[in-house]
Amino acid sequence: MTASPPLEIAVIRNADGWPDHFDAIAEKAVLAALAGARPKIKGAAEISVLLTDDAEQRELNAQWRGKDSATNVLSFPQIEPFAPVIGLLGDITLARETLEHEAADLGKSLEDHFTHLMVHGFLHILGYDHIDEAEALQMEGLETQILAGLGIDDPYAE
Repeated sequence: MTASPPLEIAVIRNADGWPDHFDAIAEKAVLAALAGARPKIKGAAEISVLLTDDAEQRELNAQWRGKDSATNVLSFPQIEPFAPVIGLLGDITLARETLEHEAADLGKSLEDHFTHLMVHGFLHILGYDHIDEAEALQMEGLETQILAGLGIDDPYAE
């Protein structure tokens, strides 16, 4: 029996204030999302996670999505939707201040909210989306299942 090809997860910090243990949380969330989504794995792969602030996230959102505002998570896939996992998969960026405000507003721990958005961002890398209702239900259902496996409540529960 051969081991799965490795997924290298590079966590880059472009802003102060991110708790040190979030590197490990990011890795755990991405690996859980990879296992839960069960894509075809063709070989070694890598993804980068950028932990940044609202100012840089706003610049990225304006540059790549034409939206002049900060946002919680952005995903920049480098593979075609639902393509086999191999090589450079893409980048996920998260804005600390936005995540902190959202977690407080939702009454959730920052760790759980961060984990949710890491799973969400990685599913976008793989090709999942929520543009229409059917896609949203599929993606949210998968997120909920992955998060349950990590001991995190359904983020979409009313």
